[in-house]
Amino acid sequence: MKKRTLALMLSAALCVGMLAGCGGGDTGSANTPAGNSNSPAATESETPGNNTELSGTVVTNGSTSMESVMGSLTEAFREVQPGIQVQYTGSGSGAGITSAQDGTADIGLASRDLKDDETGVKAITVAKDGIAIIINPENPVADLSVEQIAQLATGEITNWSEVGGNDAQVVFIGREAGSGTRDGFESITGTEDACKYQNELTSTGEVIANVASNPNAIGYASLSAVDDTVKAITVGGVAPTEETVLDGTYAIQRNFNFIVSDSAELSDAAQAFIDWATSADAADLIAGAGAVPVAE
Repeated sequence: MKKRTLALMLSAALCVGMLAGCGGGDTGSANTPAGNSNSPAATESETPGNNTELSGTVVTNGSTSMESVMGSLTEAFREVQPGIQVQYTGSGSGAGITSAQDGTADIGLASRDLKDDETGVKAITVAKDGIAIIINPENPVADLSVEQIAQLATGEITNWSEVGGNDAQVVFIGREAGSGTRDGFESITGTEDACKYQNELTSTGEVIANVASNPNAIGYASLSAVDDTVKAITVGGVAPTEETVLDGTYAIQRNFNFIVSDSAELSDAAQAFIDWATSADAADLIAGAGAVPVAE
């Protein structure tokens, strides 16, 4: 009897030990992140990050003067938002504003400010740009006043010798009607509807190429597009540079603008591109493209 009682006591003790071991295992499992849906790790993984990735296409259209700036911005933005494709078409500022008005582009591009009759849209300035006065490198003229530039453009001065150059006829080259660069040049120099163009071209690149190939030519081009095939003269003794455009001492300058609807809501992708392009994060890219960033 004593043996039987002892056996029962030992059996009971063994069962209690086994139950305690099983209970301890369950408690440990419940305290692990994987076993608790309310754990901090699970909550964090379900919370979207601040840099939410977006997708879609953003159509931009307009100023050819903004080509270099847009090229730098769109390339870098792919690293920021690889799911967004930003398309650029250079068709001139007037066409860019119209495309924003009629909704064929998410963002119009204009290298000038809006006119009073261009309604239904608003301008967002992304950069400033100097309009360089360019001549052929063989031309000895180095500096002109705004008044002299206007006289050359309107035909009041027809020979380079009148402004310290060679005895040669002035060939004035510019952009087509509707160009933001032309509008900026003519409004600043007071030559609207008065310029005597030998050639009216449809892109900044064509103006530069024509001036580069003609020793008697003069034209205007976005500072961001000027290369060493032409000579950018000083205006009133001030060279067109980022510093002189930003501080306002260079006289012939204008804004680079994004044009968007003032009533229709932008897509998330388009808004993301505008927010980034007008932030300090894009300032060095804009400067590298030859324009002057406005964000600090």
